[in-house]
Amino acid sequence: MTTQVRLLANRLIKYNYMQDPDDPVINAEIDYLSNFNNGRLLVVNDDLMVIKDTYGKSLGKTIVSEETITCLKEGTKGTYAYFDKQNGLIELVVPVVEDKQSEGSDVVDTDKIEVVRGAVMLSISMDPIHRSLIKLSRQIAVYEGLIIITILIIALMLAHKLMKPFDKITADINEVKAGYTEDSIEIPKLTEARHIAIAFNSLLRRMKVLDDSRQEFVSNVSHELRTPITSMKVLADSLLSMGEEAPVEIYRDFMEDIGKEVDRENKIIGDLLTLVKLDKKNPELEVKSVDIEALIEGVLKRIKPIAMQRDIELIFESKRSVTAEIDEVKISQVMTNLVENAVKYNKDGGSVKVVLDADHQNFTVKVMDTGVGIPEDALEHVFERFYRVDKSRSREIGGTGLGLAIARSAVLMHRGTIDVDSKLGVGTTFTVKIPLILAAEK
Repeated sequence: MTTQVRLLANRLIKYNYMQDPDDPVINAEIDYLSNFNNGRLLVVNDDLMVIKDTYGKSLGKTIVSEETITCLKEGTKGTYAYFDKQNGLIELVVPVVEDKQSEGSDVVDTDKIEVVRGAVMLSISMDPIHRSLIKLSRQIAVYEGLIIITILIIALMLAHKLMKPFDKITADINEVKAGYTEDSIEIPKLTEARHIAIAFNSLLRRMKVLDDSRQEFVSNVSHELRTPITSMKVLADSLLSMGEEAPVEIYRDFMEDIGKEVDRENKIIGDLLTLVKLDKKNPELEVKSVDIEALIEGVLKRIKPIAMQRDIELIFESKRSVTAEIDEVKISQVMTNLVENAVKYNKDGGSVKVVLDADHQNFTVKVMDTGVGIPEDALEHVFERFYRVDKSRSREIGGTGLGLAIARSAVLMHRGTIDVDSKLGVGTTFTVKIPLILAAEK
């Protein structure tokens, strides 16, 4: 605005408006500038008299104001521009300056003297702008409201559409929970819901496997516990049916058989209790530094009388001295089960060889026998509870089908591994690898 008024002031000098204020061209420009800015424009000569007033109210009057007097005194340096926030006014005072050549100077555009011929005053009210802003603000508020309502409607529609697959998944899960179905839930097309459905189906399959395993385990336990009881019942009924006339030798034989069945029942219960302890999420290990050579030698010494009955040779080969941090009782039970099985399922006159070795992280124990071997299709099942390759032979030698399951659980507790390799008619090798130092569980 200041620039526009300065341009007008220059034209006033150019067209000699300060001496002839009736110039229609300049008056038209003044009216246009005033109307364009929606304000009031006054032209004041050097006598402070108003020679032009776009409102026509102060024409010919004298205006005495500090801003006008300062402007006339200081010339271009006296330009005044002020925004009155309280009254909502913009006030401009710009001098009308004529440049004159200094007397006695022959050089053009040098030594010019500023002669103030008057001033141009422009007052602009901000009310129209404020009204426009208020109107615009109201329109914006309406548009914002419409946009917000539209967004909410779209969001609700999208939410309803997106929630449909999740509602379907929830309904399917509730049906599975209530026991109405065991089938996998339908996989939706929505990516997020699809991931959830796939994860739930995987969990459902895992739960089915665990449930089937639990049912099979309960069935096996019931069968194994019932068998000795049935045998004892048959023996006891037989004794009762004979009456008092039965020979003492028969009584003694039957009672010995009953005693064996009681021992068998006790062993099954003991093995089951051991498995329960090993199956705990946070099993307790009494870890201490143990000489593995001495541990294996002690196991072989205890089993040697059983091996001698069938002329089976026990061989121990230690490739290096090994000391490890383990639970001695549990690892001793692992070695005992493996060596006992190697003896029980061996051939008369055969051999069982135990090899101990170690590296900088783990120690390894191999138990190799020259027994009957295990069929290839049975190798993946030998560590399952109550699994027997030859059930008739297992019952004959008193096996419970829990020894290898116990051994595997104890090895896993030590964060180790146990593997089996076997050939029918040649023999079987069990390999146990356990860390020398048991790392703390994270």
